[in-house]
Amino acid sequence: MNNAYYQVTMPNNEPVNSYAVGTAERESLKAELARQSAVQVEIPVIIGGKEIYTGNTKTVTMPHDHHHVLATFHMAGEEELKAAVKAAMEAKKAWEELPWEHRAAIFLKAADLLTGPWRDKVNAATMLGQSKTAYQAEIDSACELADFLRFNVYFAQQIYQQQPNNTPAVWNRTEYRPLDGFVAAISPFNFTSIGGNLCTAPAIVGNTVLWKPSSTAVLSNYYFYQVLVEAGLPAGVINFVPCSGTDMSKYVLSDENLAGFHFTGSTAVFSGVWSLVGQNISKYRSYPRLVGETGGKDFIFAHPTAKVDELVSAMARGAFEFQGQKCSAASRAFIPASLWDEVKEKLLARVAELKVGDVQDFTSFMGAVIDEKSYRNIVNYIKYAEESADADVLCGSYDDSKGWFVYPTVIQAKKPDFKTMVEEIFGPVLTVYVYQDEKLEETLKICDQASPYALTGAIFAQDRQAIVEMERALRNSAGNFYINDKPTGAVIGQQPFGGSRASGTNDKAGSMLNLYRWISPRSIKENFLPTKAITYPFMDEE
Repeated sequence: MNNAYYQVTMPNNEPVNSYAVGTAERESLKAELARQSAVQVEIPVIIGGKEIYTGNTKTVTMPHDHHHVLATFHMAGEEELKAAVKAAMEAKKAWEELPWEHRAAIFLKAADLLTGPWRDKVNAATMLGQSKTAYQAEIDSACELADFLRFNVYFAQQIYQQQPNNTPAVWNRTEYRPLDGFVAAISPFNFTSIGGNLCTAPAIVGNTVLWKPSSTAVLSNYYFYQVLVEAGLPAGVINFVPCSGTDMSKYVLSDENLAGFHFTGSTAVFSGVWSLVGQNISKYRSYPRLVGETGGKDFIFAHPTAKVDELVSAMARGAFEFQGQKCSAASRAFIPASLWDEVKEKLLARVAELKVGDVQDFTSFMGAVIDEKSYRNIVNYIKYAEESADADVLCGSYDDSKGWFVYPTVIQAKKPDFKTMVEEIFGPVLTVYVYQDEKLEETLKICDQASPYALTGAIFAQDRQAIVEMERALRNSAGNFYINDKPTGAVIGQQPFGGSRASGTNDKAGSMLNLYRWISPRSIKENFLPTKAITYPFMDEE
């Protein structure tokens, strides 16, 4: 066996293609979009490397053209989920004993495949199936997902290098084992990269996984799974099991071998899983690790010294890119009265220029929200504001005749605890509360305490002392905090992502902190000169 010490160098973030007019990548992506629009894909359940067609199917449609079917996917039921648990457990020994450098090579190769020959395919599927623009898909399903793979391999290597001190005649070692059992991963629709990370992060450090993709992101997630297979991922290491949440809870999350749960989604679902695990705690072989990134009510808070043009840009991009369907999207803003007239005029003017439509039209800034359920929920919030005496809807409309289109909506709330100021909407709706300049400190407390979430937030100010005071006042209100920038766009290796309170366990996706949750260390002490004595010197007689 080769005894060389292999090293993975610190990665660079994947460069983002512009898809500007005249570029080769623009024409290549458009060709792939046309190809995928003309076909329907049949997606199986994949367990232990075997494709299974259950006959219990659902469809994937374009959110911006909800009559256009892109794919049919098969759903796993009781039989398949139990088989997936078995496959994961059977694959576990060989996978965790595979030399580290060979596990690493699979995911590094997957990153190169993803950003090379598979780039257009996964990006186009993300655009069509999740209604992302070319740029939003590029930063997600190509760049961020590749960054997750490369940086997590590098972070795992850094963890493995951490070893304890030795003393004379004693050699101390730490073995970083995977968890004792399997990991279940449930991923959301909004980021292809999150789906890829939730299943691969535990696998990189030796765990086997059951991956339940969102039903509205199955197409892009399936293509990424194919990337992993082409990269050499052994059968059974990650099992692809689209299924209902009820079946996942009943047959997977209640299984005695559940060792970890990796989740991004709603606070309510994560709380329900936490309760389920508590109810079953006596049957598990070990205490399951629960890692979740959940809801958010992300804010932008402007100081009277903020620059208006930069503030308006952050509000528009932060609230309306990808239809406000980012966990980090700005959904509430606190603007001082001294700036509001100018901010309002410029914001409404800029928002009126934003084109909403088919993402295959590269002049579109926004596409459609993900499905009918989401559309109805968002529209109900807008209607509530329209009918309330405590708010004014400054702009916004909606139309579901062809796609689930909700246009950029700005609401001015007359109370800081108005419904749309405190509840998560997950759509292109920004609610603004205008505060009196002299009530800065009081309003900072409201921003911190009015919402149960603590995911992302941003402040805008030119006064350095004000920045210090605002940063301190909002210390626990956001796990990712931005100064003079929008509260979205965290980059792997630069801003590890996650929040606390009702926003999750803050285990920071894309960092060593997350990988530690999928490891069960073993401390090993080897004594080269074991003693023969039984008693100790202090016991000797005077």
